[in-house]
Amino acid sequence: MFKYDLVVKNAKVVRPGHEEPEVLDIGIFDGKFTDIEPRIGTEDARETLDAKGKHLFPGAVDAHQHWGIYNELGTDANIESKASAQGGVTSGLTYIRTGAYYLNKTGPYRELFPEILDKTEGSAYIDYGFHVAPILKEHIDEIPALIDMGVPSFKIFMFYGIHGLHGRSSDQGKFLMIPEDESYDYAHFEFIMRGIEKARNDPKYSAIKDQISLSLHCETAEIMRAYTKLVEEEGKLTGLEAYSASRPPHSEGLAITIASYLAYETDLPNINLLHLTSRKAIEAAMMMQKTFPHINFRREVTVGHLLADCETTGIGGKVNPPLRPREDVEAMWDHLLAGNFSWVSSDHACCKDETKFGDPKDDVFLAKSGFGGTEYLLPGMISEGRKRGLSYNKIAELVSKNPAERFGLKQKGDIATGYDADFCLVDDTISQIVKSEDSLSAQDYTPFEGYELTAKVTDTYLRGDAVFKDGQIAGSPRGQYVNRS
Repeated sequence: MFKYDLVVKNAKVVRPGHEEPEVLDIGIFDGKFTDIEPRIGTEDARETLDAKGKHLFPGAVDAHQHWGIYNELGTDANIESKASAQGGVTSGLTYIRTGAYYLNKTGPYRELFPEILDKTEGSAYIDYGFHVAPILKEHIDEIPALIDMGVPSFKIFMFYGIHGLHGRSSDQGKFLMIPEDESYDYAHFEFIMRGIEKARNDPKYSAIKDQISLSLHCETAEIMRAYTKLVEEEGKLTGLEAYSASRPPHSEGLAITIASYLAYETDLPNINLLHLTSRKAIEAAMMMQKTFPHINFRREVTVGHLLADCETTGIGGKVNPPLRPREDVEAMWDHLLAGNFSWVSSDHACCKDETKFGDPKDDVFLAKSGFGGTEYLLPGMISEGRKRGLSYNKIAELVSKNPAERFGLKQKGDIATGYDADFCLVDDTISQIVKSEDSLSAQDYTPFEGYELTAKVTDTYLRGDAVFKDGQIAGSPRGQYVNRS
């Protein structure tokens, strides 16, 4: 009888909350970290892994992905989870809603969510969970049922009221597949908040009350509609610069302010402000934190908005909210280093070339929104973050520990006894140039093309078993749905 299924030797272990990496051995049994010591003997180990001095990070928790938005859900779960493992991600939370894209159907989640689980079961190489968007009025009444099914986190897309996924829309009812007597607007958002807070106060959920939260995509549809018309009529800007101008930063700031006041009005304390992109957005978020100190705000930035800008990136980088000018990228880093962002995610949404671009291909307003990037989450943060003085341990907090704690992944995000043995090995002695053909994603381009990365994930382990080893996918899909309730 072996004491350990696996012992990892000669690793520089990066633990969130610690000052610096530590040379430690890791003992793993039955999918859990059991011992973390300076020296562990190998005579009681079924298998030994020599880390050869590489950094051992907790598996990244990518809290913002979109499986199934442009491709069949089960296919995305399989292929894009490989890209996740390539980037050191061992847990992914993906956003799901009814309406166009995703399942391309509407109806109650009591019927649709089991279908979602069925489509993803046995497909993924990483563990996964879902955030759910209440689109229909009846979805608000289903919030307790969704919590029972393991979904304690919900989402509002604020710009969907009168704006489409990729730009202007003449029929939001058709896009969201909502009845004529319903609307997706500020009143609906308020009622979602009241529904979530009602569930939080149900004694049935007292043990998980603090992990029930609402995330918001903060852009203001009315501002975007007007500015899209202005930008198109003027015709002075093209590409991503035009798209950024059509969805201006103050649209984010205004939406953040509205969302925050609605949270105050409804007594909902757990609010996540997603993928903030601009100086105005983060300043508005910090202003709301000061205005409503009792609200437990979390603020997210994506690796895409930390690495790329609208001035040097091609149309493949179209995403919502948009990539911004370099000055906004620098503002994001200033606030990240100041501790004003809670975590970093990828907003990964695989959109293949034939789907992404319209005709003509250089018309940004015809292109689809979103791109993949989970495979660059940890390598990108190490490469750029280290240049700016961000420590390895702080990076582990931002990509692993913080999102895991917020979203109820209680066994994830840390190198600690009793936690799931999710980890990755990172070689920071190499330099590599990003090439789309090297990615395991089905997406055949990347807005990060040509970027120099100074770190590479070589191995990723899920619950003590290799899913990515020596730069290649290992074994068969073993990712599981994580019931966070």
